[in-house]
Amino acid sequence: MHTTAVLVAYHRSLQYILPTGANFAASLLRLPAISHRLFLLLLTSLTVLLARPALAQAPAPQPSPPPPARVELLPGTERLEGGTFDGEEIRKLIGNVRFKQGDTFLYCDSAYQYPAPSNRVVAFSNVRLVQADTVTITGQRLNYDGTTRLARMLGAPNQPVTMRDPRMTLTTDILDYDLDRKLAYYTTGGHLEDPQNQLDSRRGAYDTQAKTFGFRGNVRLRNPDYTVECDTLNYNTLSKVATFLGPTTMRGKRGDLYAESGTYNTLTRQSDFRRNARLESPDYRLGGDKLTYDELTQIGIAIGHVTLVGKKDTVVIRGDYGRTNRLLGRTKISGSPVLESVSKHDTLLIAADTLLATESRADSVPGMIYGWRTVKIWNRQVQGACDSLVYNLRDSVIFLNRRPILWANRSQLVADSMRLYLRRRQLERLVLRANSFIVSQDTLLNFNQVKGRHMVAHFRDGKIRRVDVDGNGESLYYALDGDTALTGMNKVTCSDMRLAFRDGKVGSITFLRKPDAKFIPPHELKPEEERLADFQWRPTEQPTRRSVLGKRATVAPPKAKAKMTKKTKARKGKAPKPTRRKATAPANRK
Repeated sequence: MHTTAVLVAYHRSLQYILPTGANFAASLLRLPAISHRLFLLLLTSLTVLLARPALAQAPAPQPSPPPPARVELLPGTERLEGGTFDGEEIRKLIGNVRFKQGDTFLYCDSAYQYPAPSNRVVAFSNVRLVQADTVTITGQRLNYDGTTRLARMLGAPNQPVTMRDPRMTLTTDILDYDLDRKLAYYTTGGHLEDPQNQLDSRRGAYDTQAKTFGFRGNVRLRNPDYTVECDTLNYNTLSKVATFLGPTTMRGKRGDLYAESGTYNTLTRQSDFRRNARLESPDYRLGGDKLTYDELTQIGIAIGHVTLVGKKDTVVIRGDYGRTNRLLGRTKISGSPVLESVSKHDTLLIAADTLLATESRADSVPGMIYGWRTVKIWNRQVQGACDSLVYNLRDSVIFLNRRPILWANRSQLVADSMRLYLRRRQLERLVLRANSFIVSQDTLLNFNQVKGRHMVAHFRDGKIRRVDVDGNGESLYYALDGDTALTGMNKVTCSDMRLAFRDGKVGSITFLRKPDAKFIPPHELKPEEERLADFQWRPTEQPTRRSVLGKRATVAPPKAKAKMTKKTKARKGKAPKPTRRKATAPANRK
């Protein structure tokens, strides 16, 4: 088809030199010889050009991989015999046996070699397989297929298989090795050693090109500073980085690490853990979504859902960011941190911008917790706020510094500084130092006030029982007839005094040194006499449990429905009795 088209095109190109209307074939015969040669050359060129696109579309033939080289017996074998093995004819080679295949050499005391076309060898006793002068595997028996390039090395009792390269030594009972992929693996338990580490596992695989190990089952990595136990571990012998998958525990001289995924650099000794990661020290356990730890500086950083749990005390601190220094025994928590100290009686909550926990050192230095900026305290007995706080965990004493304020049993307490003494997580004693002031409201919303230099409030079962005033004592106390009628106001100035409380209310006041007392009837009361100097009423600042917990507040579970008794069944359908509403106190009363 292509030739006919070329002839027609050539005929049309010569129509100017051929006679008009002449026969096409006759015209060709009358052309000179040179024109015929030119025609043939043009025809050949056009045919090649027209055929070239078709040739370009055809796929280029792929060269087939060369067949594996024959396992070659090297000179030096002491004796050669014929025989059979497993029903196949073999050559029995005895004494100083050596084989070669490409860059791989095999040495043994004796061997069975299968004849062509098979490319197999079974080697016995003092077997040594060397590949490219970098990988050496020794054992007592080798099954080798030169076609698939797969080798299985077996050991003997007290003579395990050993694999060595310039960076590590691996021992196991049975080792499979793929010479083309340069991949070794075992399933009968193995032991790895390099200059820094020792590792044991039930199963493992070693990529001799990438220099990476994969271990599975009862993995245990040891070096002089720590021990790692996990189920899955990948280890790079070049970078010395171990990658953990699944529950992993790292035990060290100064504490333990736990995580369910992460990496550890055995050279820089830096850890980067994820999923339920936690760092343990003698006193605390620090955890978070992400945990990094530097063994050299002994600094750990936790990020996301951070928790610091006290091992010796029922103390838990939650936050967004944590930083621990094991050398100093200090852990700082920020990101809306909240401390919870739980007991069977109550839960103490402390919130601040930053909380710092220090570990106990010997017997002379107790464990402490520091809080600063916007400190809030809450439990059922007492609520408060201050600028900074110190919590002595050994003595259960809390120091409130810089503008502290507390509320206890409907009383407001302020001073320059305060100390809360706890016993079994319950408030036992409260010490107010310098410019102490206590304010409470009665049922008629009058403000009873006690002022002094120092005060000590004593508690029992979470309620104020007694307040001792030491120095510069002043008091304003409203006398009531029952809870509904005001009979007057007692105004007393006395250096020292004692107030006794009943059910959270002042029951009696004892004046200890030369009191100056005055009773003022209601009609003689003046507004300026109803307040002691420096009086403040700050109910809006009283923390609630939710305000202390902040974003860490949890929704309380729904209360269980009470069982219906005979009495409740009888009451069902009756109108409920009206209840009295208690009057709420205004912010200030003039």
